[in-house]
Amino acid sequence: MNSQVVSFSSSNDNLVVAEKLVDDVCRHYKVDEDFYGNILIAVTEAVNNAINHGNRLDPSKSVTIEFVASDNHQLHFTVKDQGMGFDYNALPDPTDPENIDKISGRGVFLMKNLSDELRFNDSGSAVEMVFCVN
Repeated sequence: MNSQVVSFSSSNDNLVVAEKLVDDVCRHYKVDEDFYGNILIAVTEAVNNAINHGNRLDPSKSVTIEFVASDNHQLHFTVKDQGMGFDYNALPDPTDPENIDKISGRGVFLMKNLSDELRFNDSGSAVEMVFCVN
């Protein structure tokens, strides 16, 4: 399992597809339980953002997750939606006191802090997370 691609319609019910992919990858690569938690949270946050913000819960639009394992013990997950993207440099800081009580706005912060590398592509409609597992 060096790579895998899954696509599904934009419904929160399909978060289980992302969870299953992470489970399968982590089992295959014998990922430590702590790293597993980081990967699961980051990938499901990215998928949740793609479904809710990128595709605006439009079931006619899809979310794609591409997984690639590199030779240097890195697991790459790229989550793409069919939305317009967003300005990822203009996100409010969720740790700022005025944002602490807000319900949303923590997804990108979590992805950034739980992955080893985070890159946005396609004007923000694709996010790549890299996890170093050894």
